[in-house]
Amino acid sequence: MPGTSFFHQARNNAWSNHRLYGVCQKLTDDERNTKRTAFSSSILETLNHILTNDWYYLDALVGGGRGRDCLANEMPFTAIDKLAAAQRDTDMRLMAFCEQLNDKDAIRSVELIREEGSKTFETVADILSHLFVYQTHQRGQVHALLAVTGQAPPPLDDYHLEYDAPMPRIDFAALGRKGA
Repeated sequence: MPGTSFFHQARNNAWSNHRLYGVCQKLTDDERNTKRTAFSSSILETLNHILTNDWYYLDALVGGGRGRDCLANEMPFTAIDKLAAAQRDTDMRLMAFCEQLNDKDAIRSVELIREEGSKTFETVADILSHLFVYQTHQRGQVHALLAVTGQAPPPLDDYHLEYDAPMPRIDFAALGRKGA
């Protein structure tokens, strides 16, 4: 069932973000803001980029009506604690959306307003698939940027399998959700 699969992906997405933010919050402001070579030039910019894109796609999925306004401010947060809280809130909303998703809803068509003002129509399933791949890529950018700081990048290649259950249970408890 698509909803179950997407819920698991949303849960793993939240877990990965939680782990990444756990390390990023230990960085100095200088380490988070230093311009480096990557898609976005700093850790803080990349984390904000992830969040605003989450807002854009989640808004489209729930019919929020904000559209491209979700992307208007490329740096809505300069304080890492506020950014982490906003990402956590967005991850929880995405999990809740995916938790209620059913087969019929997964093939529902959703309108996306694109950069040049054009509209495209994509299915819920395609948008979610894109969003999770996009998040993985962007977290990889932050992971690479962390490698040149004083903090070791966290492992992000795990999935919440039963074998690894003790670790995600602790993290999911911190997120206020039941784990694997």
